[in-house]
Amino acid sequence: VGKAMVSFLIASLAFVAPYAAAKNSIESSNGGALLEVLQLAAEAPEDLAKLIRESPLAAIVDVPADPSFKARSHSSNQLPFVFAHGMGDSCFNPGMKRITKDTAAHVGVYGTCIPTGNNIITDTINGFLLTMDKSVDVFAEKIRADPKLAGGFNAVGFSQGNSLIRGYIQKYNDPPVNAVIHVHGTVSGVSGFPQCNPAKSIICRAVADACGDAAYNPLTQGLLFQVDYFRDPSKVSTNSYKKFSQLGEWNNEGETTNSTYATNFGKTNAFVMVKALGDTMVFPNEGEWWGHFKDGSKKEILTMNQTAWYTNDMFGLRTADEAGKIHFETTAGNHLQFTEEQLFGWVDKYIVA
Repeated sequence: VGKAMVSFLIASLAFVAPYAAAKNSIESSNGGALLEVLQLAAEAPEDLAKLIRESPLAAIVDVPADPSFKARSHSSNQLPFVFAHGMGDSCFNPGMKRITKDTAAHVGVYGTCIPTGNNIITDTINGFLLTMDKSVDVFAEKIRADPKLAGGFNAVGFSQGNSLIRGYIQKYNDPPVNAVIHVHGTVSGVSGFPQCNPAKSIICRAVADACGDAAYNPLTQGLLFQVDYFRDPSKVSTNSYKKFSQLGEWNNEGETTNSTYATNFGKTNAFVMVKALGDTMVFPNEGEWWGHFKDGSKKEILTMNQTAWYTNDMFGLRTADEAGKIHFETTAGNHLQFTEEQLFGWVDKYIVA
């Protein structure tokens, strides 16, 4: 299993090599198989999108409908809702369409899923091949182009879509996010490969080490979304992490500090953090509640209030918590195993109430 995961990661990195230097490097070191992947990305993007959707890395929303669901009449005193999908998913997929429509109807407001591509193919592929920062910029551009969102909105993110929302809040937050529900989110980054928990397996720690070794340089940080939020606890004190990590920059762990991140973070009134207790995609699982592996360890886990980014209030998390803005919920199953009824419950409890 570990070997297959490493192979898939290498192939994923190869997807993004339209750049001559990267392609030449892959051509010289990995041979024909990866060049076939490059050719597929260039000549048959619809096939690549299908492979991504069907891969074990995909986080696609397909939740049971709420049997008691009833649409409400239009509410003039509630803000609209914006949704952000996970990797391998798309705003154009049936599951995202339905949950966006149903949630908006539940509250009686306008709702929209914001894609980073203009169709199901590019939106799916961009979830891998468009960098995290660039994805946030596209996300913000599309939000600002929608006049129905000009007065602010509530946000719901699934899996990797939570990185989009976090980035939007810290980099822009204009129009502002009133409240966000982070469902099984990558807000703290990840420190392991999906389905391979480094805290429980020496093989998985080796895979995570390999990911970290490749992550922090301008080439890889400019190629793959998932690399941009990979947080290797053994590398966070290195010059390469501080200089090149996009996640490190958002955390104010980098070479410079951006006070705007904390200011913008403070403009949002509620952060609902939903953790999947059986999650096998996000490691450590505590990351869905703003925790992470202790620096230097892939076994010991810190909760939110034990982290330096909380105690030192590096991007406004402690200030938000002390103001009563951080809320915690759980689901019993694996990644993105939840129901509309649960989602509507969180919406009613923290936003509509």
